[in-house]
Amino acid sequence: MADIVDSRTRSRMMSNIRGRNTKPEVSLRKALHRAGFRFRINARRLPGTPDIVLPKWQTVIFVHGCFWHRHPGCRKATKPATNIEFWTQKFDANVERDAKAVAQLLSLGWRTAIVWECAVMPRIGDELIEQVGDFIRGAGGRQIEFGG
Repeated sequence: MADIVDSRTRSRMMSNIRGRNTKPEVSLRKALHRAGFRFRINARRLPGTPDIVLPKWQTVIFVHGCFWHRHPGCRKATKPATNIEFWTQKFDANVERDAKAVAQLLSLGWRTAIVWECAVMPRIGDELIEQVGDFIRGAGGRQIEFGG
């Protein structure tokens, strides 16, 4: 299936996609703050620049977009029909970079959580915040994923 917009329009649309302060990130941060957690955001000194860093708990949280980070089995993790080779390489590099960052963080002693976009949007649930809070406080091992 061909793209429904011209390449110039598609380029403009893609350039507007943000990497920081996305709606899922902001939603999760607000909910965590309401739950009493204090944190730093986008810590560039740590591998992978985690979206949320809770130094007191030695925990980092990545809020991953299902499309860009290839959430397995998610309906939002579609593959574009055009320029397939480019997208395959792009997605593979994203997944590899994510895995490398998590491995480095674990080796440095950080606990890591990945919260998928589909778990947060369109509305974040109290149950998710409770589960994330439990993980932050020490439940659930060193690594966990929260997905829809």
